[in-house]
Parts: sequence; C-alpha cells; structure tokens
Amino acid sequence: MGMIAEFKKFALRGNVIDLAVGVVIGAAFGKIVTSLVDNIIMPPIGMLIGGIDFSDWKWVLKPADAVAKKAEVAIQYGVFINVLIQFLIVAIAIFLVVKAINKLTRHEDAPAATPPDVVVLQEIRDLLKQQRNP
Repeated sequence: MGMIAEFKKFALRGNVIDLAVGVVIGAAFGKIVTSLVDNIIMPPIGMLIGGIDFSDWKWVLKPADAVAKKAEVAIQYGVFINVLIQFLIVAIAIFLVVKAINKLTRHEDAPAATPPDVVVLQEIRDLLKQQRNP
C-alpha cells in the first residue's frame, strides 16, 4: 500500500498536473502550427517558386519496383523543410509568450528590507549610545 500512496502523492502534486496540462496544450498547439505551415505558409511559397509543393521534394535513391512490389527509397528533404519551418514558428511563438509573461511578472526592484537581526542590532547600538551620552 505504501507504493500506491506514494504514487498518488506524486501524481496529484501541482507540478505534475501543470506539466500534463502543458503537454496537452502543446500537442494541440503543434497541430495548429502544422496546419498553419502546410495550408497557409507553404502554398504561397510554393507558388513563388513555380507551383512546387515542398513536401513533394525528394531525392530518390532507389525507384519503386511494381513487379517486386517494393516501395521507393527516397530522402524526403521537402518534408524536412516543412518541419524546420514549423519548428521556427513554434520557437518564435514560445519566445513571444515567455517574453510577455516576463513583462507581466517583472516588478520594479523594491529596496531590500532590512533583516530583523540588523534592526535589533541597530536598536542595541542606539540604546548603548543613549546610555553613554545621557
């Protein structure tokens, strides 16, 4: 029973729940970025370079063989270009979100409060000065 209780304590801790929410939102955000790149950004770029879809770009190492029923072997660098663009969009979006959060949470540096020990020592010093100079 100890291991189950320990796991329950771990799983219900705030950080784990926050992480789970972040993963779910991140997965949904990834789908949005994929759609943005594939359906909005890449078509105009493809049109500018002659109507070519980046995802179709590949370097065929071995063509498909219909008789032997073997698929082609190819390096699909166009898909890689799409993924790089998706990564850049996600990186920029996360940078902007972190920058906005930092701006919202940044407070003017307040003067540091004097530690209680120092206050007590200052009071003792002042009392000693008063006793010497009545």
